[in-house]
Amino acid sequence: MQDPRVKVLAKNLVEYSIDVQPGENVLVEMIGNERDLLNAVIHAIGERGGNVFVQLTDRKVQRAMLMNATESSMKTWAALDLERMKQMQGYIGIRAGENINDLSDVPDDKQKLYNSIYQHAVHSEQRVKHTKWVVLRYPNASMAQLAGMSTEAFEDFYFDVCNLDYAKMDKAQDALEQLMIRTDKVRLVGKNTDLQFSIKDIGAKKCSGQRNIPDGEVFSAPVRDSVNGVISYNTPTVYNGTTFEGITFRFENGKIVEATSNDTEKLNSILDSDDGARHIGEFAIGFHPHILHPMNDILFDEKIAGSFHFTPGQAYEETDNGNRSSIHWDLVFIQRPEYGGGEIYFDDVLIRKDGIFVLPELEALNPENLK
Repeated sequence: MQDPRVKVLAKNLVEYSIDVQPGENVLVEMIGNERDLLNAVIHAIGERGGNVFVQLTDRKVQRAMLMNATESSMKTWAALDLERMKQMQGYIGIRAGENINDLSDVPDDKQKLYNSIYQHAVHSEQRVKHTKWVVLRYPNASMAQLAGMSTEAFEDFYFDVCNLDYAKMDKAQDALEQLMIRTDKVRLVGKNTDLQFSIKDIGAKKCSGQRNIPDGEVFSAPVRDSVNGVISYNTPTVYNGTTFEGITFRFENGKIVEATSNDTEKLNSILDSDDGARHIGEFAIGFHPHILHPMNDILFDEKIAGSFHFTPGQAYEETDNGNRSSIHWDLVFIQRPEYGGGEIYFDDVLIRKDGIFVLPELEALNPENLK
């Protein structure tokens, strides 16, 4: 018997996140073997009068293709999928892979081909910019293990997170979005971290379930050459199947001039993908009330209550600082007391301390007011 919470989630994805209209083409991509949510989404799209198309992706097969890819084959692969994406008005990406490290041994040159040719053309330029889209993970034993929870307990946590009242969150974000639009100088402080930069005239965008599930952030981007200082991220991160810990960046005039981690060589190889990879394309503040601890899954980790993320690579069109890159790597810093605390200042005014918003107009985003 299907968990009734699955049907609620499918309805939210189709009717709230991408608001499927009659006659629209929607591509549903499933990575992994989960079928309950996939089938529920297919039915929900049909009930709205949409046309559904499905892509089933197996990470082991994808790994084999990447291991044997050439520049020529990658261009053909991208061209075929790009043509299909151009015919879509909507996209729902469901990630339910069993092993986050399935692509960890794909050589760097193959990963860079995939990122710079396929991902850039099909997803960064077409899907992100020209479709209504939402991406989410789906709970399985692997995710529960990463979260340090039993499978049943993790499923309860997952549905609390993903079936949150995002319409309520959307209204609560208005004040922060407007404040970020008006802000010039930003300072981020925490353990081994002191960064300063400007977001003047870049704009801001609230995120409340229309792009990611789970959601809960407002993002902007630094003026490209304005970042100075040091950040030591306190949250692990997975990139192309490799887990990085203890990432520290030192910035001079917007550029990462020094980068270290548990795998410094591989980290710098990623940052050397192109010039934009050593500049920041996104600054975002996270506040999902149910997500408190990292689990090596960026769709959850970047929304952690009391966190921010500071992202090397491609800028979003909505808050474009001009940075262009084949990568977009969300790296998370948690400022709650158990992670060392920290402060965020806008134009020399404290707006959040130890993960709690202190300005009255932002208090609606504190955990007790969003649950």
